[in-house]
Amino acid sequence: MFLTKLTIDPRSTAFRRDAADVHNMHRTVMSAYPELPETETYRQSHGVLWRLEAGRTGVVQYVQSRTRPEWTGLPDGHLLAPAQVRPLDPVLESIAPGRRFAFRLLANPTRCVRPVADRGARKRVPHREPVAWLAAQGARHGFVIPVTGNGDPDVVAVAVPLLVGRKSARRITVQPVRFDGHLVVTDATAFAEAVVAGVGRAKSYGCGLLSLAPPRARE
Repeated sequence: MFLTKLTIDPRSTAFRRDAADVHNMHRTVMSAYPELPETETYRQSHGVLWRLEAGRTGVVQYVQSRTRPEWTGLPDGHLLAPAQVRPLDPVLESIAPGRRFAFRLLANPTRCVRPVADRGARKRVPHREPVAWLAAQGARHGFVIPVTGNGDPDVVAVAVPLLVGRKSARRITVQPVRFDGHLVVTDATAFAEAVVAGVGRAKSYGCGLLSLAPPRARE
């Protein structure tokens, strides 16, 4: 596994185009990976997840993948600094039951509902309680969110701007939530799979990348 840090110039014409259409941004990210036959699932085969964040000098994009990327094909002026690529194996090897991590996750919390007037198809809508959604993901993916001294979950959930775009005739609208806090591993195998494969939906569009760091000191 590999993790790339891209420091992007927000004045870049290519970035401004991508920022207006998240499907374009997905295609820009995937341009760093070898093409596969049409029968393959392109993003999943390379294990690509990504997330945008504001940086000190530009916009930072983190990209995680099974395949080592080749970023030399990015447009001129797209980056403010050379791409930084490092192996993720030390992080994966540190996962063990009971291990506590600080984490960041940009996710797309949703739930299925059936409209009152429509007894047929169900549809996905944003989850009203993102922390409860995250707890349910933890039960599936081998982690729990610990509580703080006052009994609250040790996580902050903040809504961030919509991700919008278009794929063919279909409009893309993603309502992400950023989670920052601590987690404790309960099932090392399931948790490692979640780190590799991502958490939640909209993984092609900047959601699902679970980033880990040493825990912060308790206050």
